[in-house]
Amino acid sequence: MNKNQKTGLLALVGAGIAGGLAYWKYKTMSPAEKAKLKGRVNEAGNKIKETAGDINKSISEKYTELKKTAS
Repeated sequence: MNKNQKTGLLALVGAGIAGGLAYWKYKTMSPAEKAKLKGRVNEAGNKIKETAGDINKSISEKYTELKKTAS
């Protein structure tokens, strides 16, 4: 087993442990804490969607600008 495989295996085990701990923590949360977490996750998702839309719009505008310049 080479170094990259060992590193990858350790990362996978670490992610599994972290996932298990996160699941346990979520299951022990009160309903109010779960609702607060859900709100934070939804807010983060909306920000990511907004940012992706802005990036897409920006790239489209730059592409159109370059297309006009090349003509």
